[in-house]
Amino acid sequence: MPDGSPLTPAAPGSQERKAPYSLDAEQALLGAVLYDNEVFYKVNAYLKPEHFYDPLHGQIYGACDKLISSGRLASPVMLNTYLQEEEAFREAGGERYLIQLAQSVPTTVGAADYGRLIFDLHTSRGLISIGSQMIERAGSADIEDDPRTQVEAAEKELYALAETGHYGGGFTTFESALTEAINIAQAAYQRGGGLSGVTTGLKDLDRKLGGLHDSDLLILAGRPSMGKTALATNIAVNAAKAFVPEKGPDGTYKAKEGARVGFFSLEMSSDQLASRILAEFSSVASDKIRRGDINEQDFVEIYDAAGKLEQLPLYIDDTGGLTIAQVAARARRLKRMHGLDLLVIDYLQLLAGSKKASENRVQELTEITTGLKALAKELSVPIVALSQLSRQVEAREDKRPQLSDLRESGSIEQDADVVMFVYREEYYLGRTEPREGTAEHLEWQEKMDMVMGLAEVIIGKQRHGPIGTVKLSFQPELTRFGDYADPERYPARY
Repeated sequence: MPDGSPLTPAAPGSQERKAPYSLDAEQALLGAVLYDNEVFYKVNAYLKPEHFYDPLHGQIYGACDKLISSGRLASPVMLNTYLQEEEAFREAGGERYLIQLAQSVPTTVGAADYGRLIFDLHTSRGLISIGSQMIERAGSADIEDDPRTQVEAAEKELYALAETGHYGGGFTTFESALTEAINIAQAAYQRGGGLSGVTTGLKDLDRKLGGLHDSDLLILAGRPSMGKTALATNIAVNAAKAFVPEKGPDGTYKAKEGARVGFFSLEMSSDQLASRILAEFSSVASDKIRRGDINEQDFVEIYDAAGKLEQLPLYIDDTGGLTIAQVAARARRLKRMHGLDLLVIDYLQLLAGSKKASENRVQELTEITTGLKALAKELSVPIVALSQLSRQVEAREDKRPQLSDLRESGSIEQDADVVMFVYREEYYLGRTEPREGTAEHLEWQEKMDMVMGLAEVIIGKQRHGPIGTVKLSFQPELTRFGDYADPERYPARY
């Protein structure tokens, strides 16, 4: 067992020996945990066994984790029972080494600082490793390995290091998975029940979906003019408005409610998207805002809405023609710099795949949807991706979309956790108006009155919930979706 001094020996060419570490800090933290198990709760939210430089120290910390998490005492006697078969543990002195650790701690006051130092040194070692790999890869001059690909790979490695312990850790025990499931259920219970994910701001849709769940890929599809972008924008702004930060034990902030939202607008510019959002919240029609056809009262409403919206944690990237790799790199960067809890992409068919897949559009779209699902898991956020539908919808008498209408590739249906369709019968019925004054026109008018301002979100697939239809209200001039006031829910009149 090496002594506990921070070492950075200067042996030329020895990468491992240059790695920064502090055995003193590792021994001090383990001693503090053995002396007082309550110390463990100050560091366990961010410190994992793999963060220790000495493998034996990682094993001791991991054993403490299992004992304390199951409500048992982590003491030298208990740990000796679990670790006595380990050769490294016996070589270090076995139970005697654990007793020395516990007895050498004068106070537990600085234990949290030791934990942070261990974590930071692990991060430094990771940076050295990534930097070395970058230098070696950049110097190889492989014609197939262009600099852009290298930058994207480096960003992915850096993100994985920044999120160490959260992603890419290999196998996890079923016990850990159960603990995570219970934590999710507890979070839903504390929110009042029924909502374990990010809110959409639409009560009936939240009730059907349970919110937007981390690591899920949600496809929002529809024909042009159905309101896909409007609904996605409404959801993004509602989630951002509901955002309430909560500080974690490691000093970082996470979303207690709502979400920090990233919005890739590949079709519309950021100012056009902002105009839509202003229209929704100021109740001034978006076309009037764009034309400047507003009066003094409208301007006051717009100004007030802008004041309320400008601090929203909503980040828009309106760069066109992005590849799936570029989207992933930019999303990772956003999460590192500002935090990210929900990602929206408008829309799927405007993304590009790799050069190899671009020769075949079906293969390219398969690569894109597979990449988005992997990104959702990596970032541990829900991703809402909009998608166009094929024209075969228009050829049917009943134009309500179905899964087979998803355009260009079955991979969309396969990779998605949730597939939703936006449908407005008002749009289609409005284009079949008969001549005024006829009996057909009166019948048409009655049908129009029934569907005016009504939209449907048809949930065609949901891995962890029911499928079905959710009715919403829609105001096209404000591009605003809202909860549907169903007459059947009205209170009885006496």
